[in-house]
Amino acid sequence: MTRPLRIGSLELGTRPRVAVPFADRATRPELAALRRQGLDVAELRVDHFARFDAEHVLASLDAFAGMPLLATIRSAAEGGGWKGPDAERLALFRALLPRVGAVDVEIASAIAGDVVAAARAAGVLAIASFHDFAKTPDAAALADVVARGRALGADVVKIATAVAGRGDVRSLARLLVTTDDIGVIAIGMGDRAVATRVLFPALGSLLTYAHAGDATAPGQIPLAEMTALLARLFPD
Repeated sequence: MTRPLRIGSLELGTRPRVAVPFADRATRPELAALRRQGLDVAELRVDHFARFDAEHVLASLDAFAGMPLLATIRSAAEGGGWKGPDAERLALFRALLPRVGAVDVEIASAIAGDVVAAARAAGVLAIASFHDFAKTPDAAALADVVARGRALGADVVKIATAVAGRGDVRSLARLLVTTDDIGVIAIGMGDRAVATRVLFPALGSLLTYAHAGDATAPGQIPLAEMTALLARLFPD
C-alpha cells in the first residue's frame, strides 16, 4: 500500500479498529455510549433500513454525525437484505458518498466497478467484499478474490468465509500475511472462527466487526466483549 487508508479522519492499520453494524433505529445517546465502549466505525447496513428512499436514508445519518461511517447495501445474494434493482442500489450508493467515509460493495456485483469508481472519485474508501457462508475457499481461490478486487481498483478487499477448523483459520491468516499491496479485511464466520475476529488485526486485517444487539454474521461477538479482548491482547 502506498498511502494511508482512512475512513474519514480515522486511519486504518495503526491499531485494531472495530466496526459495528447499524440499521436506522440508532439514537445519538446509544451511539455516544457505544463510542465510549470502543466503537471506531459505524457500518450503516442500509439494506436493513426500514425504507430505501434516499430522503429517509440520508435523514437517518443525522444520528451518526461526527462518526466515521461505512455504508453497506448488501445484496441478498451475499447474505444481505437488498432485493431491489442494482440501478437503484447504485443510485443510493452515489447519494451516500458525500456523507460517508467508506463504502462496501460485493466484488461479484454487476455494479461493483461503478461503485468503486464513484467512491474513488469522491475521495471515499472503496471496499470490495466477498462472502462464502458455506466454506473457506482454497488458497488459489482466495488469491483470485484479491486479484478481482485489485482489478476493480478497490482500496481494500474484504473476505469473510465460513470456518470449519484450524486449516481454514490458517488459510485466511496466510492470505493476510502474504498480501501487502492492497488493504485486506479477513474474517472467519462461525463458532470456530471467533479467534479470527480478535487476532487477525495483529496480522494486518484493517477492521474487525462486533455487534451491539443483533449480530449480522455468524460468530460476531458483542462490542463490550470485543473491546475487552482487544485491550488484553493489544495493550498499546
